[in-house]
Amino acid sequence: MQLTLEADYAVRIISVLCMEEGRADAKTISDKASVSLRFALKILRKLVSAELVDSFKGTQGGYVLKREPSEINLRQVIEAIEGTYYFSRCLSPEGECNRGMSGVCCYQRAFGEITELVRDRLDGYNFADLLAASRETERDALMLVEEKQN
Repeated sequence: MQLTLEADYAVRIISVLCMEEGRADAKTISDKASVSLRFALKILRKLVSAELVDSFKGTQGGYVLKREPSEINLRQVIEAIEGTYYFSRCLSPEGECNRGMSGVCCYQRAFGEITELVRDRLDGYNFADLLAASRETERDALMLVEEKQN
């Protein structure tokens, strides 16, 4: 099971906006996130709808996070793109289980528990912490390179 490319790009876009000071135009965001401008605009519309990002029109327009990075987690971003996360479609309100005679599948409890575990883990990763960890990793890698050169 993998994230869709669109959800992966949304995480990249939020990361870029976390590092920007002030507004960023769509072209800058798409370049820094390595996402085509057209796809970035589609994703940004969804992030605006989910109230994670604000958009501004005009010559001084652009995009900015609507909340602090510490208040945005992976689940919010992924669900802004994909909809509510369910391990199995049988758990969604539109889902239908055709495995059991009574309409209740013997796997439903397990799938429900897995769904909650994944949601809880995604809730636990906010962008402030993720970016801080990334900076630490980069710093450690630079120190290692410097040590090897000396």
